[in-house]
Amino acid sequence: MNAASPATSDASGTASTSTASALTSLLALGRPLVMGILNVTPDSFSDGGAFLAPDVAVAHAEEMITEGGDIIDIGGESSRPYGNRVAVSTEEELRRLEFVLPAAVRMGRPVSIDTMKATVAAWALDHGAAIVNDVWGLQRDPEMAEVVARYRVPVIVMHNRDAADPHIDIMADIAAFFERSLAIAARAGIQRDLIVLDPGIGFGKTAEQSMRAIATLDRLKTFGLPLLVGASRKRLINTVIPALPDQRLGGSLAAHILAVERGAAIIRAHDVAATVQALRVMAAIEANA
Repeated sequence: MNAASPATSDASGTASTSTASALTSLLALGRPLVMGILNVTPDSFSDGGAFLAPDVAVAHAEEMITEGGDIIDIGGESSRPYGNRVAVSTEEELRRLEFVLPAAVRMGRPVSIDTMKATVAAWALDHGAAIVNDVWGLQRDPEMAEVVARYRVPVIVMHNRDAADPHIDIMADIAAFFERSLAIAARAGIQRDLIVLDPGIGFGKTAEQSMRAIATLDRLKTFGLPLLVGASRKRLINTVIPALPDQRLGGSLAAHILAVERGAAIIRAHDVAATVQALRVMAAIEANA
């Protein structure tokens, strides 16, 4: 592993051990957090190409912060949950991120790096990212756990499969996957209290399995770790009522509200303003119950 050691905090906003508390501090607010999605890619399933231009991407990050986003999740390679993913080189992924990520870090909100590559994660952490979001839950790149442990930052461990199998018990599969990820994390020296679990809505699952993962999300509370759900604009909505990705706001909000009711601490969403509004109104109504 050629990643540099964790940088100390300085005016450039590079990573430091203090970033490890960024997520902990947010979770201590006692309300669901909203993670805004920033895809700096040409082929993401919902908004591919919309924010590929660096200045447009930076403006969108600022917009999501203004709308109430707690975390900005930036990715330079599409994970395309429905297949046909086009892998990009490390060099290309870094090229897409090199201006946008540091600019977003300077806005003052925690930035998460959405990547499957340990070298990209290390670069992002050196440039101020505070969280690693790994859609393969430390199980794809053998050096990812080492990077997370070395930088002492929170990591989002997402369940994934190479292909959906409609015949399996998806919740048992998710639980077994998380057990493997947690074992990898423990061997690498990642603190358990810096781990967030994500059932991976739409990834390696049928639409019915994704809905089941949300409906029975509370089964994952047995791990004793924060849960993240990202159902934003996912295909499961289209199976209920046909709609193009950018016309799935209502379905996204319904899925996310139910996820919070079942224990989700973080919601990953494209439509930050609407999501923040929905969750705040939900909380206000419940406070008057």
